[in-house]
Amino acid sequence: MAEARIASALEKDAATKVAEIERLKEELKAREVAKQLAVNEAVEAVRSERDLIARDLSSKESERRLLQAQLEEERKRVVAAVELAEANIVNQAQKESALKDAEIERLRQELKSIDVVNQLALREAIGSLEKQRDDLARDLSAKETEKKLLESTLKDSHQIELRSKDEMIAYYKDLKAKQSTKMVGETLEQHCEIEFNRIRAGAFPAAYFEKDNNARSGSKGDYIFRESDNAGTEFISIMFEMKNEGDETATKKKNEDFFKELDKDRNEKGCEYAILVSLLEPDSELYNGGIVDVSHRYPKMYVVRPQLFIPIITLLRNAALGSLAYKTELALVREQSVDIADFESELEAFKSGFARNYDLASRRFKTAIDEIDKTIDHLQKTKDALLGSENNLRLANNKAEDLTIKRLTRGNPTMAAKFAELKNQAAPIQE
Repeated sequence: MAEARIASALEKDAATKVAEIERLKEELKAREVAKQLAVNEAVEAVRSERDLIARDLSSKESERRLLQAQLEEERKRVVAAVELAEANIVNQAQKESALKDAEIERLRQELKSIDVVNQLALREAIGSLEKQRDDLARDLSAKETEKKLLESTLKDSHQIELRSKDEMIAYYKDLKAKQSTKMVGETLEQHCEIEFNRIRAGAFPAAYFEKDNNARSGSKGDYIFRESDNAGTEFISIMFEMKNEGDETATKKKNEDFFKELDKDRNEKGCEYAILVSLLEPDSELYNGGIVDVSHRYPKMYVVRPQLFIPIITLLRNAALGSLAYKTELALVREQSVDIADFESELEAFKSGFARNYDLASRRFKTAIDEIDKTIDHLQKTKDALLGSENNLRLANNKAEDLTIKRLTRGNPTMAAKFAELKNQAAPIQE
């Protein structure tokens, strides 16, 4: 019982580890998506600020040109007025000239003031752009720090997970090496008994499933399954034999080496079916494919792997329930003197239907085994992906380091010209 509890705890731990691997995969994908979204948001923010600055500069330039045009028109008007005054009023030439000179000086001061305002606005725009550039650099630095921390955490987690898996594999190998032949066989028997008792109350409440302790004939099987209806009529009985890899001997190394003895036990104990639950020949495609019918060697005998222990009982029991209905119907037919030939045809139809259902069930069991193999391959690929994640993180780090404003504006001649113009205008102001 202690070994069974340990096995159950290890199975739960293995399931927890598999779930943790799936969770780490999903978390890794989520973090990759979050990182990509952060980069996209940063790029979008830079583009938005760039477009805003471009529109602001364009507005300032249009305003300056408009003021220059107005000043030019005003100057032309003043010059025309001065010329007209000189031609018409010779006596007041000096007075008018002084007034016009004062007006021209005032206009010149206004022009200088407008130039100063434009320069201040340009300085403010450049300062805002530089501040945004610095903020973006700080954000990129923070993202880089966060990414490195995440890489370190993921690496540590992966290393811990891999060490845990390696320790578990080593533990199982050591446990299997230390177990004696009797312990290995009893472990398989206890596994099958626990699996049956787990569903006994719901699926087989009236069934008999106990060890075969009757060895008066010189041999005995491992377990006997029997079930009867409410009237006490037994409609199914199965003799079970459990064989593990440790049950190999010098003369018995294959499944077929145990068929004769199992058939003998079945006949002596009056069982209808004989089933060998075996882990022998682990590389055999025949026995790994699902339920194997060996009735061509011994009647009503099957070979299954431990994971098909409950399904084969359910399959044979359901088929036997169908035959029970036919037996009851046969009794009724005999009482009513119905033609036996009609019943035999129906019985043959049932047999053919049962054979077809068995074939379908066998195919589904094979599909289930294939899916289990695919799951194992998928878990191995997941482990390889986790081991190779460091290279992907390094590539992502290189891409983040190459993310600059020049790269963002590459291929955009308009923004390149704007930045060159800002640089040229900022140089005289600094001087």
